[in-house]
Amino acid sequence: MSWFTSSVGSGTHTSVVLFIGDFKMNSSTYSLAEIQQRIDEVNRFLSVTLGIANAHTVEFYTHDVWKRFMAVSPEEVLSAVISDLDQQMEPKLNETENSRIMFGFCIDSKQLVDIHKLLLAAKTHSLSGLGVCMSRDELLKDLRGNTSQSAETGAELEADEFMNSKKSHEVQCMSEVVACLAQHCGVKQVIDVGSGKGYLSSFLSLQYGLQVFGIDSSSTNTHGAQERNRKLKKFSRAYQKHTKATRSRTEAAHSRQEEKVKIKPEPNEDKDALCDRLAGSGSQEEEKVSISSLHINPAVETQSELISETGEPFFSVLSADVMDSSPPRVPPSQLSSEEKERRKRENLERKAQSRKDGTSGVFSPLTSFVTAQTELRELISELKDAVVVGLHTCGDLAPSTLKMFVDKPELAAVCGVGCCYHLLSEEFDPSGHECSQTACGFPLSQYLRRQSCFCGRNARMSACLALERVSLGQGIQMESLFFRAVLHVLLRDHYSSYKSEKRVGNVYSKTKSFVDYVRRALRRLELDDSKLSDGEIQSYQDAYRARMEEMHAFNMLKVTLAPCIEGLILLDRLCYLKEQDGVSSALVQLFNPLLSPRCYALIGLKSLANATS
Repeated sequence: MSWFTSSVGSGTHTSVVLFIGDFKMNSSTYSLAEIQQRIDEVNRFLSVTLGIANAHTVEFYTHDVWKRFMAVSPEEVLSAVISDLDQQMEPKLNETENSRIMFGFCIDSKQLVDIHKLLLAAKTHSLSGLGVCMSRDELLKDLRGNTSQSAETGAELEADEFMNSKKSHEVQCMSEVVACLAQHCGVKQVIDVGSGKGYLSSFLSLQYGLQVFGIDSSSTNTHGAQERNRKLKKFSRAYQKHTKATRSRTEAAHSRQEEKVKIKPEPNEDKDALCDRLAGSGSQEEEKVSISSLHINPAVETQSELISETGEPFFSVLSADVMDSSPPRVPPSQLSSEEKERRKRENLERKAQSRKDGTSGVFSPLTSFVTAQTELRELISELKDAVVVGLHTCGDLAPSTLKMFVDKPELAAVCGVGCCYHLLSEEFDPSGHECSQTACGFPLSQYLRRQSCFCGRNARMSACLALERVSLGQGIQMESLFFRAVLHVLLRDHYSSYKSEKRVGNVYSKTKSFVDYVRRALRRLELDDSKLSDGEIQSYQDAYRARMEEMHAFNMLKVTLAPCIEGLILLDRLCYLKEQDGVSSALVQLFNPLLSPRCYALIGLKSLANATS
């Protein structure tokens, strides 16, 4: 296991033209060597700073984390971080001022002595600072070439009619990219891995006329996606009626305006007669409009129909904010033979029902645990060449999707946005929980695997923090973290023999005070809470309240390091794609990070020769 400690040059940015069939990626991009160089730069920075991200909040006071890492005051850190977030200055890193200080840390003491240098270095080593990402507009322009045509569309749908603003933004941004990839590759099929509730799958099938296979490990999600898609089809038909009626009214209004211009008095016709004739013409048109208006509001029409069927309003049924209670993903090896058979039977019945309903070739939700080794043709009998996609695929599913794309000739392109970095498995975990090389999600590239690169779960957890949201005042819930850290001190002092594997869990949201929190937590841990009085418990909060700023400042530093850790994970995936022969790849910012913090997509396209081999 190793982290880089040697200095790496900044390198030169070059413009590369990549040919995929008739596709030219004209935007500036980076070669494999340059991506590896950027990885080295981030690695060098994290070799100095990763300890902060890996420090466990629970042990903040018991291990005196602040004194271990900091030679500055919490007030100084908070002031600098808040000022830095407000200014959003361009990074200009200079490490030559003091040879004994690296990225703001003293080489001898390993403590932070210059917060401003650290913040500047964090910006420099984030994805935005490294400048390795394409924009969504650049990607679409490159896919479409010199033509201005967009992907072919089916029924015109507005995603925000049936999704919350975050999901609507994600689905609309990603679906257009996926549709352009499919159109460029000349394919009509899409495989949506980890499809969840089926929002992206349904939108791709209804809006762009693609045949989408949505695969999710949860049968609850699969059944829900199938039912939701059925309702969306009704909504789509009603929406088309609405669009047609609106277009008819617009055309009629133009015709009526032209008619007014054309109508002139007959030789012996007075003004009153002319007005009567015009009024008569208008009243007939009003009658037509009133008849058409019976179908103007498809949401109301469809909603009434659905209430009668399900007892729930249409929009509440489709709400993306509702948390489903789906079971965790279970690998196929852990499934019983009965469960395997049940899933196979359900998938076959679902396909048969789709054919019976005349809806095959639109959206087919399937239940299966997907890995890089999954045989797609066994799962999808009618599979042809396809684009594989994943919107916020959790943990190892994101790198597995990239492996699947590389290994399977029927997959012509990939568009994947990962999330939940804390659920990634690491091949070189020093704790001894190493996974097999084929199953691990990090590192993915040969370049980092040769270096036995390791991040750590707490660091990967930190990578999930949203810097952009924190910069707008949507800060971290500090009190719950503070309560948990002080509880750990109390456990050390009064329950030293406690070695249980039980977790406290989400106790904070149900409590009214620190005393209530501690008593609930002790009961959850199956410990005797009667040995401590309320006063004794309260004394712990009082003793550490003055040090709460330390925890606040330390967690703000974790937030500033988050984009760098996320950057290493995503650069590893980009490096993996660039290591493949005949594959063009790019890292693209698809979403607005304020709406969707996990906003980066890995895009891959196989050359025609590679795709058909």
